[in-house]
Amino acid sequence: MTDGRPAAGPGDVFPRLFEVERGDGYRLSTDPARIDVDAVHDFLANQSYWARGMPRAQLERGLAHSLLIGIYSPDGTMAAFARVLTDYAVFAYLRDVFTQPAHRGRGLASWLAAESRNHPDLATVGTWTLATADAHAVYERAGYRRPPDPERFMTWTRPRDAAPPEKD
Repeated sequence: MTDGRPAAGPGDVFPRLFEVERGDGYRLSTDPARIDVDAVHDFLANQSYWARGMPRAQLERGLAHSLLIGIYSPDGTMAAFARVLTDYAVFAYLRDVFTQPAHRGRGLASWLAAESRNHPDLATVGTWTLATADAHAVYERAGYRRPPDPERFMTWTRPRDAAPPEKD
């Protein structure tokens, strides 16, 4: 009960709906029903450098196990997207952040990266990570920094052309 709210119990359901609006009419929402899955798949599979060629079934599996965040323009269309992989207690990984081309240049990705940390179910999360090849300045505006001790971090990546392991 460090933040004034009771600790989550076994009957609690995560995540709760979180919404906030900017002065220019853009609205951030974690309502999964609002996510345009076709647009997310199109962007990730056809336009991103990090998920190019991703099968729709693989995306849907990932979405089902993530906190989804959409930003919607004043006319209600999805302008930006991200998902958070988290345990809702201590760790969160911000992933698959993108802004649709018609909405770029408005600071939406930085706003999303910063505002997502205000979700009440993530109030105790102290470690947030993300990976980017080309948008460091975007995330620095949201408070992210390069790790002070990168020698502690490790990663393993399955080769893109490797088949998943067979099930027994």
